[in-house]
Amino acid sequence: MNSDDPIAATRHWLEKAVIGLNLCPFAKAVHAKRQVRYVLSEATTPTALLEQLDAELRLLQASDPAAMDTTLLVHPHVLGDFYDFNDFLGLAEARVAELGLEGELQVASFHPDYRFAGTAQDEMGNYTNRSPHPTLHLLREASIDRAVAAYPDPDVIVARNIATLEALGPEGWRTLMAD
Repeated sequence: MNSDDPIAATRHWLEKAVIGLNLCPFAKAVHAKRQVRYVLSEATTPTALLEQLDAELRLLQASDPAAMDTTLLVHPHVLGDFYDFNDFLGLAEARVAELGLEGELQVASFHPDYRFAGTAQDEMGNYTNRSPHPTLHLLREASIDRAVAAYPDPDVIVARNIATLEALGPEGWRTLMAD
């Protein structure tokens, strides 16, 4: 994996972990159709990132879903600390609301140190949301609704992901990401 190129590292993670381990059964289709927009942010402050998030939300909302269904906003120079990143998510959600995009777009989050509330730092379940760099994932709610409706039992995804990652273990994860 090329860690010097954040977009290449993110693509690698998407292909090997998210799609390869089927952590998100909905990701393969948009990736195969080239409907994922990858954006490398040069932001170095939360304020600058929020401005870029605003622009990317507007662009995604105005774009044809057949051409651009989702955006990965990779921001390696800001919010490297997971707790700062987590605090920023409230601002991101507020921005979605300020733009009148609730119910239309949402922001999901990925971070190298992602940690779900109530879990230990090293629990493999946290790796479902661990990306090479801090990343905001902008999604269309209509696309999520369609994908969930077409999936036989979406409620099993989380439990299956945790089981997959626990079976893989830390060494397996490192090997997967190093390929």
